[in-house]
Amino acid sequence: MARPPLPPFNEATAIEKVRLAEDGWNSRDPAKVALAYTPDSQWRNRAEFFTGRAAIEAFLTRKWTRELDYRLIKELWIFAGNRIAVRFAYEFHDDSNNWFRRVKAQTTPAPYLECEKLKNRGDEGARACYQKLAQSRDAWAKAEGLWGLGDLYGAFD
Repeated sequence: MARPPLPPFNEATAIEKVRLAEDGWNSRDPAKVALAYTPDSQWRNRAEFFTGRAAIEAFLTRKWTRELDYRLIKELWIFAGNRIAVRFAYEFHDDSNNWFRRVKAQTTPAPYLECEKLKNRGDEGARACYQKLAQSRDAWAKAEGLWGLGDLYGAFD
């Protein structure tokens, strides 16, 4: 099921997409957040790798059990066509009332999105697309290619 707003993005739809994601995460409802991702989504959190909505929901349940009063702030950084890059910060406290803040940036390279489209359509060209990315001189593109080929550890070397 497609969830609007969909690419290609203009400024208004890119901001809307970022706000919807921010609102979803701030609900702290693992089932709701997991539904925003494809059934075969692959995630990495530090040294933990997992696939699928059920695993995402379980991860978020564990996360928000430890990270109390979690609050996310997402900001559109840049957009172009099918790509959105965001900066985000989140904060939380632990059960001893120690507060933490994380600041990160997130974007998806356009070539990776093309490989994902092929994969999601069941196109046999997806593997070749990922292999081409994995041979890239660009570290980010190479990591995304290795990730798409299932070499999760190589993607983080």
